[in-house]
Formats: sequence, structure tokens, C-alpha cells
Amino acid sequence: MTTSLITGATAGIGHEYAVQLAARGDDLVLVARDSARLEEVAEELRRAHRVDVEVLAADLTDRSQLARVEARLADRDRPVDLLVNNAGFGLRKRFLDNTADEETAMLEVLVTAVLRLSHAALGAMAERGHGGIINVSSVAAFLPRGTYSAAKAWVNSFSEWAHLEYASRGVTVMALCPGFTKTEFHERMQVRRGDGFMWLDADFLVRTSLEDFAKRRAYSVPGAQYKAIRLLTKAIPNRALRLTQSVGAVSPHAGHRPRWRPGWRAGVRRT
Repeated sequence: MTTSLITGATAGIGHEYAVQLAARGDDLVLVARDSARLEEVAEELRRAHRVDVEVLAADLTDRSQLARVEARLADRDRPVDLLVNNAGFGLRKRFLDNTADEETAMLEVLVTAVLRLSHAALGAMAERGHGGIINVSSVAAFLPRGTYSAAKAWVNSFSEWAHLEYASRGVTVMALCPGFTKTEFHERMQVRRGDGFMWLDADFLVRTSLEDFAKRRAYSVPGAQYKAIRLLTKAIPNRALRLTQSVGAVSPHAGHRPRWRPGWRAGVRRT
């Protein structure tokens, strides 16, 4: 029986991972901050798919709580076969308009937690000779867009390196780079969610990523539109991409629709 651990598992992409992995028969370990929501989601999945679901309430910005998740991943007696580092955090304002503590908290979730949880999981997986990690990054990682993009660029670089480093030991590491996805994220940003061709359904996103993971790919970029954007960012010099930062950013208030452009700033998101 396969066991998958998912961070940020009660909403959005993380919840969709929980649903699809449970549907294929995986037992689950769900990690999020809201214990009541965790229990609710866990019970729904147990009833619908008859799998074992363990809940682990943890705020990943708190090192003592993060350590509990690390310990679960490192537990040789209860092996985790797949880690999905999905927990998210975004800041709506520009760098100098955020406090240093706010910026640090974002890095704790997007970088430090990914590093520490991957370290714990990789140790156990490499020792067993099998396992995998999916790190949820972003198409923003390919653009010079402040600390959020920088954090996601770190996730991409780390994932690509780990993919090469541990493949020979039976472990697959992949970075998933979503574009705009129809989840609760934009409601939390207080912006109206779009429905045009740039918007992906979460079920398609997760299904495609799991197919790419099964093919042992280092990257998954679901959607032809986002594959094209990735190719364009490779062709356009960073100097030119940086010029687009001054293009009008989307208002964070309700009634404004985000459009794909590098001037868009990530909004507040914590899962």
C-alpha cells in the first residue's frame, strides 16, 4: 500500500491531490494549519475512497511544528512513498511595502519547509530505494518577479538537482509549475477568479502532474499556454523581462480580473 503526505491539503491544489491520490488507493497523511478542516476533509476521503487518512495539524512557519512533519516523513516504521510539498504563501504588496518578518515567513513556507521536509523524506526514500517528491512551484519561477518568484525559482533549481542526484537511488523528484488555476487562492486574494483560456482546472493540473511524475520527468508544466510561456522566457533576455515589471499590476480588490502578465503580483495565500 502506498502512502502519500500532502502539505496544504485542505484546499485548492493540495486538496485535489488528496482526492486523486485517495481515488487511486493511496493512504494519506494530510498536513495543514486548520485541524477542524483537516478532520472534515479526512473523513470525506475515508468515506468516499475507503483509505486510511492521518491528519497532522502544523504551521510550517513554526520550526517545532515543522519538526513534527519532518519526523513523520523520516519514520522508517511508517514509510511515506510520496511527498507533495504544496503548502503556499504569497504577499500581495511589493517588497518594501511588506515587513521583513512577512517576507521571512513566506520564505519559511516556500523554501525552508520544502528543504527540510525534502531532506527528511529523501533520507528515508533513498535508504529504501524508492519514493518520490512533487514540489509545487509556479510558472512565476521563470520570471524575475520579486521574492515570490525568487522562492519558486529556488524550488525549481533544487528539484531539478535532486531529480538528477537521487534518480539512481530510486527516488523521483519533480517540480510542478502551475499557471492560473481555479482554486480558493483568488478568493483569499479578494480578486475575482477568471475563466478564460489561461485558467486551468485543478483536476486537470493534478492529473497531468501525476502523469508526468509517472514518466519520471523533472518538470511538469500543465497546459499548452504555459508551456509556451516557459519557452518564451527562455528566449527573451531577463533584461527585457524586467521591463514588464512596471506594467500595471492587478488591483487586489474584488471586481478586478487578473490577466497573465509579469506585472501581476502574487496575493496573500496560506495553506
